[in-house]
Amino acid sequence: MPATIVDLGPATFFRLPGEAIVGAAILLALPRKPRVVLAAAGGVVLAALTVLNWLDMGFKQYLGRTFNLVLDWSLLGDAQSYLEDSLGGTATLAATAGLIVLVLLLFAALAYAVVRLSDVLARHSATATRGTLIAGVVWITCSSFGVQLAGVPLAADSAAVTLQSQTERVSDTLKDEAEFQKVAKVDAFGATPPDQLVPDLRGKDMIFTFIESYGRSAIEDPIMAPGVDKTLAVRTEALKKAGYHAKSGWLTSATYGGSSWLGHSTTLSGLWVSNQQRYRTVMASDHLSLTKVFKKSGAWNTVGVMPGVQKAWPEQSFFGLEKVYNAFELGYKGPKFSWSTMPDQYTLEQFQKRVHGKKHDKPMMSEVILTSSHQPWGPIPKMVGWDELGDGSIFKGIEAAGNKPADVIADTTKSRQEYGKSIQYSVTALTEWLERYGTKDTVLVFLGDHQPIARVSGNHASRDVPVSIVAKDPKVLDKIGDWGWSDGLRPAHDAPVWKMNLFRDRFLTAYGSTPHPKKG
Repeated sequence: MPATIVDLGPATFFRLPGEAIVGAAILLALPRKPRVVLAAAGGVVLAALTVLNWLDMGFKQYLGRTFNLVLDWSLLGDAQSYLEDSLGGTATLAATAGLIVLVLLLFAALAYAVVRLSDVLARHSATATRGTLIAGVVWITCSSFGVQLAGVPLAADSAAVTLQSQTERVSDTLKDEAEFQKVAKVDAFGATPPDQLVPDLRGKDMIFTFIESYGRSAIEDPIMAPGVDKTLAVRTEALKKAGYHAKSGWLTSATYGGSSWLGHSTTLSGLWVSNQQRYRTVMASDHLSLTKVFKKSGAWNTVGVMPGVQKAWPEQSFFGLEKVYNAFELGYKGPKFSWSTMPDQYTLEQFQKRVHGKKHDKPMMSEVILTSSHQPWGPIPKMVGWDELGDGSIFKGIEAAGNKPADVIADTTKSRQEYGKSIQYSVTALTEWLERYGTKDTVLVFLGDHQPIARVSGNHASRDVPVSIVAKDPKVLDKIGDWGWSDGLRPAHDAPVWKMNLFRDRFLTAYGSTPHPKKG
């Protein structure tokens, strides 16, 4: 099998596998008992490599990377939860059971098949020996001259390459874990005194918002871009009339297609958090997150509004959030929209009522996560009157009339169209909230956490996401005047592109923070 779904085709299965030739030669040389044992073991190994190859294909299609044998098993549970939210418990249970049966049958069938083939070789050893020698010569010849069939090399070594890449991946992961622990202990602002942290933002209500799957493709893909770009233009003008101005650029995310928490932690920690082990390392460290900066300064109260959190969330401490409103603490009585527990407009209205709209003894620093643009993009909420939101029951009719998740998932073009609509909805909800409730001291920083899955963004899409800073006070945007960002909510195609982990330090420096390095 090839390593990616896009390379899957008939020609890939009409090749001569070098591993089979070597295996045949070894089996021919062995007595019956060790031959049967080795053949059965070989079938099991082949089944294991097949499963890993399937996982690689799936991860590349959805997350833009290969499967990590050490770190990624926990994501299978997340995938099951996602399917339950999207397709329902019964369909997910049936799919899970079917997958388990398929894998068990694969192991049994391949072990039996290799044993049976070894018996055939033994019964016809003379013919098999000649055939093995001929096949070996043909394989070496085809490999040496690069003979291809329909653009695919005729001499194959896929199993050996898969085994080697998985082994190297495990080794690299273990090395990376040790090296990253050292990196995470070093912090340019780790020892900065509280009064020297973001002094140029004192008195401002800071809001850091992540929009789920808001990627560069939403703004530049021919299918999604027209609607999204129109929304960004309309909302830029609306904010301008309300006295707000914005600057926008690009950040290259540490993740792709999913694992949003890696994008959140990379942006806020200033470290490149590209896998689950790095995430655990950072969360267990005392590295200073951007949100925790505001708590450490002593000049802000801090809060998180996270409708996607539905279980214990110990990361609250790392992000320096004094209070977190999860999915069960926002009073929502309406329907779920697939994975998203509530529409973004409702989340923002509750944020206004519970946090931003209340009087405080200090300004607020808030982290808000918007989830309506999470796949499978069906059904998608619609904007309603802000005064009509109530407890969210108004969305029952909208959810019932929307697209079924299974219909969107099964259609690539529809997935792209609905994804674009979901981004339009989230951006509209956020900017209407700012237009309606923002003050002269409100500063909004919002960005995407990652690109949507490859089926939507394309197999060769970048990992870039848009980022914008919006404020009424012109001094706030003057501080980033030398960044080269575009005016408005839509970053230009040639606007600066930074790695996402660089944002924290550049933001802190722009707003007057003094570096005091800490080396653990």
